[in-house]
Amino acid sequence: MAHEQLTYLGHSAFLITTSAGDILIDPFLSGNPSASIGPDDVHPTYILVTHGHSDHLGDTIAIARRTGATVIGPAELITYLTGKGVSNVHPMHIGGNHVFPFGELFLTQALHGSSVTENGRLIYTGNPCGFVVKTGERTTYHAGDTGVFLDMELIGRLHPLDIALLPIGGNFTMGIDDAVEAVKMLAPCTVIPMHYGTFPLISVDPQLFRTKVEASTSAHCVVLEPGQTF
Repeated sequence: MAHEQLTYLGHSAFLITTSAGDILIDPFLSGNPSASIGPDDVHPTYILVTHGHSDHLGDTIAIARRTGATVIGPAELITYLTGKGVSNVHPMHIGGNHVFPFGELFLTQALHGSSVTENGRLIYTGNPCGFVVKTGERTTYHAGDTGVFLDMELIGRLHPLDIALLPIGGNFTMGIDDAVEAVKMLAPCTVIPMHYGTFPLISVDPQLFRTKVEASTSAHCVVLEPGQTF
């Protein structure tokens, strides 16, 4: 069996390759200045979407229509996508879990918002979420857009994490120092920063995050450039 791979696509977008198909998370590719590939370059079997904001929902609709991928996310967001012609969906909600061919998926809370803007109007798309993805080889936590919260300790306790993907850009999400606190609670083997540098407002130094993580926790911090695989 081929080993699983985790590839950073820029911003908060990741691709997990498994023997049961590729899992694409938050595919903000077109219009993303940091994206390493375009929406036509991915062929996922599953698309996980943490919330409705355009820099996370991204190209989900176009990719799902083209590939027939199963789109998984909070129920209200899935209802919105169904109305946009996405036919292969699996609604879930925070605290829920489900076994898929690739493994087991858990939805976690995220402290953020979730909406889509159409013609200047906000359409509410439910609570935002994070994902714990348990495949045959590893357990990965994609925090989505979130501030730090104390229940991260519970996430780490319930799901011993091989990898945590954490936002560090500040302003809309945790900044570097709060993300370091998140690492302390989650206790992953490896942490990979995301949601930084795409726009000037979230421009921070990921190497500073790495230095702080490795000085104060037992986690290994890996800074990936868009297109790089872990």
